Amino acid sequence: MRDVATGHIMTDWKEHHGELFGRHPLHLQHSLHKSELFTDAALARLLEKADRADYHVNTRSAGPDGKLRRREGEFGDLSGVQLLEAVRKGDIWINLRAPQKADKAYGNLLEDIYREFEARVPGLKTFKHLVTILISSPHVYVPYHCDVPGQMLWQLRGRKRVWLYPASEPFLPQAAIEKLILGEMHETDMPFRTWFDESAKVVDLEPGWMLHWPLNWPHRVENQDSLNVSLTTEHYTRPVRNAYGVNYANGLLRKAGFRTLQQQGSGAAMYAKLALAAGVKFSGIRGTVAKPYTVDFRVDPDSPGGHRDIEPYVLRK
Repeated sequence: MRDVATGHIMTDWKEHHGELFGRHPLHLQHSLHKSELFTDAALARLLEKADRADYHVNTRSAGPDGKLRRREGEFGDLSGVQLLEAVRKGDIWINLRAPQKADKAYGNLLEDIYREFEARVPGLKTFKHLVTILISSPHVYVPYHCDVPGQMLWQLRGRKRVWLYPASEPFLPQAAIEKLILGEMHETDMPFRTWFDESAKVVDLEPGWMLHWPLNWPHRVENQDSLNVSLTTEHYTRPVRNAYGVNYANGLLRKAGFRTLQQQGSGAAMYAKLALAAGVKFSGIRGTVAKPYTVDFRVDPDSPGGHRDIEPYVLRK
């Protein structure tokens, strides 16, 4: 890492953590919260440079049935300072993807993170690295969901609580992860029942702490009483890529009428499914599944909740 005085990203690493990485949750200390890349001034500049395709801004409102639904919004022509003020006072959250497009320092940071992990974890080889900056209001919560790649969550400012659940039935139905990988459902459409919390691992994240969990573990997150800034990093390894391919193939087979499907991690059946997934995915047979989002609000620091309604329109990413 280039702008943190300690010279190391992980500050309490122990040798046995390398044996746990990818297999068990890790709650460890880091130095990223000291970086100048995450000050208000730096974040405001990033927000002003963000392409529309590279951010989500969300809030929630009650629908006709009384249930809260996630809403998609837009920045409009606000300055970065105004956007941060709206988040600080409102009820919204921003996912800023690919910040390295605006400033290569974030790309350098991303590669530094994985360079350090590959040096510390025996045999670890990662690729397809992605980084997202999360800027969210006090008391905002992200509903139950799971992610496809390998994940790490880095807390930079504010405090949040994270609930982690095993990546197995009933917490993660096999058909659900298949639909997610096929692009037929959103991450937060994952089915959730309140009693799942009885089996959850609960972690409180403070600035200077990070959390890593095994592949596809469902989770949900709740901010405490201040603005939160976090970083998520995503990666693939060969086993992660293989799991993706097997689930992709299983999803295709399920659509064809098969019901009893194994999630192989090795052997001839796995390679047959990887070949099926690759053949379909890269042939263009299924086409590109675009996720439609209905944009129906604009960020507004002077409005209650930090946003105001606009005429809805459809955005595809």
